[in-house]
Amino acid sequence: MDNIDYNTQLKRLKLPEYGRNIQNMVNHCMTIEDREERTCCANTIINTMGNLFPDLRDINDFKHILWDHLAIMSDFKLDIDYPYEVIKKETLYERPENLKHSASQIRYMHYGKTIPQLIEKATTLENEEERNQLIYLIANHMKKCYSSFNKEGVNDRKIFDDLRELSRGAIDINENDMTLTEYKDTSAQKSTVSKKKKK
Repeated sequence: MDNIDYNTQLKRLKLPEYGRNIQNMVNHCMTIEDREERTCCANTIINTMGNLFPDLRDINDFKHILWDHLAIMSDFKLDIDYPYEVIKKETLYERPENLKHSASQIRYMHYGKTIPQLIEKATTLENEEERNQLIYLIANHMKKCYSSFNKEGVNDRKIFDDLRELSRGAIDINENDMTLTEYKDTSAQKSTVSKKKKK
């Protein structure tokens, strides 16, 4: 009985998504001595790789990605004239730079980043009517955000205090001058509606 080579006994694939047949084609390509013939073989492999993922052809730089993958599968030893500047081996395993997280700059997480930006905008408006309308919209949105954060609800005074703090005192609202919309726990409302439908 002939010996059978199982995948678990074979060399680990560099890019398993292409399968062992493609890897074997790459391995064969590297053994071709004539450079022109080798390049022609590489192009055939690229076309075959592309046919494996036809739904990705509309992605920008799809061809470029395939040539990068070919270089990786050949362990960067395939000596051909690449049509693109392919990825370098030394950069493939480089650790990316840490992303700067802006969350630490947000004073109140439940208001997010947009609310402070809108408040800043409101403080610069010269037209009093436009300014008051924007402040009213901001305050209502703040209350809605806070209500989602705190299921027990929130009174208008708390919103006005936060608004004054975030505007560095530029916006100071008297409770008698503005009444905000009441917001209830929408998740609880949805649950009640769902139960009624089941009945």
